[in-house]
Amino acid sequence: MSDILILASIVMLALLFLKVPVYIAVLGGSMVYFLLNPDINSIVFAQQAIVGTEKISLLAIPFFVCAGIFMNYTGVTKRIMNFCEVVTGRLPGGLAQVNVLLSTVMGGLSGSNIADAAMESKMLVPEMTKKGFSLEFSSVVTAASSMITPLIPPGIAMILYGCIANVSIGKLFISGIGVGGLLCVTMMILVGIISKKRGYGNLSTEKMSWPRFWKVFRPAVLPLLLPVIIIGGIRIGVFTATEAGAVAIIYAVILGIIYREMKLTDLCRGLKETVCTTASIMLIVSAASVFSWILTKERIPQMLTEWMLATIHSRIVFLIVVNIFLLIVGMFIEGNASMIILVPLLAPIAASYGINEIQFAMIYIFNNAIGALSPPMGTLMFVTCSITKCKTADFIKEAVPFYILLVTNLLLLTWFEPFTTFLVNLFY
Repeated sequence: MSDILILASIVMLALLFLKVPVYIAVLGGSMVYFLLNPDINSIVFAQQAIVGTEKISLLAIPFFVCAGIFMNYTGVTKRIMNFCEVVTGRLPGGLAQVNVLLSTVMGGLSGSNIADAAMESKMLVPEMTKKGFSLEFSSVVTAASSMITPLIPPGIAMILYGCIANVSIGKLFISGIGVGGLLCVTMMILVGIISKKRGYGNLSTEKMSWPRFWKVFRPAVLPLLLPVIIIGGIRIGVFTATEAGAVAIIYAVILGIIYREMKLTDLCRGLKETVCTTASIMLIVSAASVFSWILTKERIPQMLTEWMLATIHSRIVFLIVVNIFLLIVGMFIEGNASMIILVPLLAPIAASYGINEIQFAMIYIFNNAIGALSPPMGTLMFVTCSITKCKTADFIKEAVPFYILLVTNLLLLTWFEPFTTFLVNLFY
């Protein structure tokens, strides 16, 4: 590793810790490398910044972001929440269970954990506190359940990983159903145990009946069909994962027309939000493309692979080391930024150990999800606390059982490959 690259990396990390926007921090470190390296034409800097955003598969990002935003303007959330309330009404914890299930279902519609956390913080936390739940518990459940969103298709994290590591986005979507479902079930069990211990009541004592179920399922059936359409369409070859995003937008607009809740002003506002959200993601992709080119030129991936293979001889030990490393990184660096920088380094090494590419992808994405909840810079934690007005110290203390649950789930994904690959092998 050259001294210039070390200096560039120090500049980038320093800017990240100073909370400079991620794309500026990465571009700043890259610029130092180009300015101090006279042997490289500076035009390459601009070329790589542009080339990194020109992959066709990246079109899935604005498509799915737009579809998720439109869903929020069509009245879908209200219908889905009514459905979740009936399904989980008799479970210990009532509204807390609704919170977890709603995040899981909405994950198939929005793909954004931040959007999900913000929405549920406004909608559910006030209702939970009225029902006797503590503010800290309500906030933690909201933030923790929002972690499920990037694991459920069409999670933006899966699209980004697929583009960076050249892994089938369709297979990642299928795997995400199993991984997201596992987290949903285990989190509902934990919420039930805590709620029963603290005496948090149920929403309803009324037994489930077919008329009651059908009454709330019928308005929710069309939104619930979207993930089925996306996965089914990709699997049978009707459209690609990228084209599925366009299908999702059309479907969201049709729902807006059917429900008569989306106005022309909502359409314009949704398009504006899509442009802003997509721009922030693509700036990071562009900046990281430049830094990835630098790493490749310096042969860092090859050197790291050789060192790892010579030092670590077990694939399980390698995965545990990677998990610890990513958990630490996730505490300080935003998930998409770390993914774009680290995946080109770690994915080839994982392949050298014979680790299934889908398993490693889901382990990586799961680590990123935990990072979004972890102090000191967890985005989900801060977004939720800023809306609910929960103190960060109280939040962290209340979140301890959930951190234990998340690490347990991570170990299951690490040690047992079928948790990530069973559905993929079944479908493909």
